Amino acid sequence: MSSLVYRKITPADDAAVAALVRSNLEKAGLDIPGTAYFDEALDHLSDVYGKDDSEYYVLTDADGKVVGGIGYGRLPFMQDTAELQKLYLDDSVKGRGLGYEMIGYIEDRMRDAGYKRSYLETHDALQTAMHIYVRSGYKEIERPAQTGHSSMTRFYLKELL
Repeated sequence: MSSLVYRKITPADDAAVAALVRSNLEKAGLDIPGTAYFDEALDHLSDVYGKDDSEYYVLTDADGKVVGGIGYGRLPFMQDTAELQKLYLDDSVKGRGLGYEMIGYIEDRMRDAGYKRSYLETHDALQTAMHIYVRSGYKEIERPAQTGHSSMTRFYLKELL
């Protein structure tokens, strides 16, 4: 796994990340409105992230191929809270524990940016993701009045101590 490298997203990564997100959502049957699949910004995430309150990182293999991605952004409706966003992995690297590693990595970036909590939204269809989130210390909460994606069915929060 030492051949995998994290780095901030660049415009050259946009198409690969969008394809990764869409492929994962299609396989889960979540290529539906109200998910990241139809986000207007999905095809140019490098324009969206990289501000003071948000970052997106790609995980690349030894050949420089994007095999994963994860980001965060300020959550406007919860004070001192960042939203963990768009955690996706290529099928070629699934099953290696990278989801846990990536969550730890992005939580460290959130802490560095001054956030005290991490929030995320997911869907019942993503059972493996929910398992990883719970094992990573996230607690399920009631659906907030505001959400980022209307089709999401599960909501989680973690204190970043």
